[in-house]
Amino acid sequence: MSKFIAPRAPKGFRDFLPKTMLRRNYVLDIIKDVFQLYGFEPIDTPILELHETLFGKYGEEAEQLIFTAQHGRSKREPLAMRYDLTVPLARVVGQYENQLNLPFKRYHIAPVFRGERPQRGRYREFWQCDADTVGVASMSADAEIVIMMHEILKRLGFPQFLIKINHRKLLAAIGQFSGVPQEQLPDLYRSVDKFDKIGADGVRDELIERGIDGDAVSRMMELIQATEPGENNLDAIGQTIGSEDNGLDELRLLADLLNDAAVTSEHYDFDFTMVRGLGYYTGPIFETVISEPNLGSISGGGRYDNLIGMFRRQSLPTTGTSFGIERIIDLMDELELYPPQMGGTLVQALVTVFSEETRRESARIGRQLREAGINTEVYLGRRKLGRQLAHADKKKIPIVVIAGPAEIEAGVVKLRRLRDGNEIAVDASRAAETAIDLLHES
Repeated sequence: MSKFIAPRAPKGFRDFLPKTMLRRNYVLDIIKDVFQLYGFEPIDTPILELHETLFGKYGEEAEQLIFTAQHGRSKREPLAMRYDLTVPLARVVGQYENQLNLPFKRYHIAPVFRGERPQRGRYREFWQCDADTVGVASMSADAEIVIMMHEILKRLGFPQFLIKINHRKLLAAIGQFSGVPQEQLPDLYRSVDKFDKIGADGVRDELIERGIDGDAVSRMMELIQATEPGENNLDAIGQTIGSEDNGLDELRLLADLLNDAAVTSEHYDFDFTMVRGLGYYTGPIFETVISEPNLGSISGGGRYDNLIGMFRRQSLPTTGTSFGIERIIDLMDELELYPPQMGGTLVQALVTVFSEETRRESARIGRQLREAGINTEVYLGRRKLGRQLAHADKKKIPIVVIAGPAEIEAGVVKLRRLRDGNEIAVDASRAAETAIDLLHES
């Protein structure tokens, strides 16, 4: 006999049993429906990309988390597992540009992989739900992304959420105004990106450790922590640093477009400490947080006008968002945001089988129910009726159809709703319509 192997998934990777998958699919379906509502169309790409496709796009810290995939002949063509769905999009646009119509609006729902330290809400394999618009430079595209983020979060039922908005040009302008040398601006981004984790003092200490002048750091910290409400924050910082090509005009236009779409200031704000650490962002950036419980951001994105240019002769303006499904699931579990009627199974009816002699009639009833669109399980085992009813109850199947020898001889079936024990005997030809009525009543 072979050696026993203790069954377990690798750290940071998970299995999903049916009850969990039903909840995940509920969330994914809402996100997909909203993406399609706004005119985005699906694509898919390989899990593996060429090493050269992924590296050099995200920044030093992020690229330390990319899984490489070298084995056998693949060493001749170095590969890596996709870190996100954004760089693969840029590669697809460069590779298939003659087959795409601009503006190109795509969504992509798929797993990505990162060598994270596993912890609550953070995994090594997780699903992202991305939507991006390629080929539009105006703020109308960015506004549509934020409006769509707002729509998804409302449909998922989150009572309180905040979409934080900033601009990469504004961050650079704040740094330059404060006296941060041009060549150290990337250090500024990396440190400020940790604001939520290490706080203002931690960011200040890290910037000084990176060799940035203490006075420049103090001026910069004062500016990024400005907390005037809404657009007043933009006006206040504009009066200090000026308004020339620093993203403020674009953020004001973005605010106007959001207000026109009835996205209220209750659900978005301008936060100058929000950075989005990935190296490819060039314009407005977005990040959504749920204040209680706090698991970090659940969606993020922004404008990246130069990335696609790495895969074609000229770049294309692009903006988009990404939802992290794992944190959304964790939060929805904790906040109990799923519909009350959502059970642990998709099966709506169980047809019982009394014996091998009655199995053919049970199968015929099952076929009738399925033709009416009812998800139906015909019992496959050889258990007594009580065990079959217990099976249905354990799985939370709402309706049980009973067709024993007496019922078959009389041409009837009994339908029992397990929730309240309501049982009806009807002509066998009316089994499906009766089951539908019982399901609707439940």
